Amino acid sequence: METQDGTVLLVNKPLEWTSFDVVNKLRYTLQTKKIGHAGTLDPLATGLLIICTGKMTKRIDEFQGMEKEYTGTLTLGQTTPSYDLETEPSPAVDITGISEDQVKVAAQTFVGAIQQVPPAHSSIKVGGKRSYELARKGVAIELKPRTVNINVFEITQCRFPHVDFRVVCSKGTYIRSLAHDLGIKLGVGAHLSALCRTRIGMFELGKAETIDEIKARYSQTGNEKPAALSNG
Repeated sequence: METQDGTVLLVNKPLEWTSFDVVNKLRYTLQTKKIGHAGTLDPLATGLLIICTGKMTKRIDEFQGMEKEYTGTLTLGQTTPSYDLETEPSPAVDITGISEDQVKVAAQTFVGAIQQVPPAHSSIKVGGKRSYELARKGVAIELKPRTVNINVFEITQCRFPHVDFRVVCSKGTYIRSLAHDLGIKLGVGAHLSALCRTRIGMFELGKAETIDEIKARYSQTGNEKPAALSNG
């Protein structure tokens, strides 16, 4: 989506890149100072990231508020402090008593409006500092629960200890927390081991470009600035 006043880019974020890494790379590629993203993706997540430039940055809040869809994998029987693979998993516990039907039934208990506690390893500010900065220093953090809406929590395949899923949810939902809470519900613990954002509102991952594709598209002869960004 491009106008004379700015651009909305759909980016397929690579694994291990932060959302800010993508913004900084595209700031240089697009030769613009006014640029931002509409909804953070964790470094260990891949998938759709909306980037706005110029006057289109005014729509960031609108995009952030849209429904999100994710696919991913959680691992049963092990927990981590970050609820994902950013930190070391605990020793595995026996999950032989868990069936696929039990996992599916447990997942359905999270569908609807629920109270969810964000991970301590998150970007939420506590006393002026990011929660993850305190967590990494071993500081005990107690974050308040918040209401989120889980519209779909579908278990697509069980390959124990790995469980594949699809989630459709509201703004502010932490899929890491959802995986962690499902593990508690099943009594064996769990952590998120893979995540991909496939949709934001009407914007789909299938329409997104890689950073290299965007760079190639905008790297014109003479490194000219795109006309769509001339007022950005």
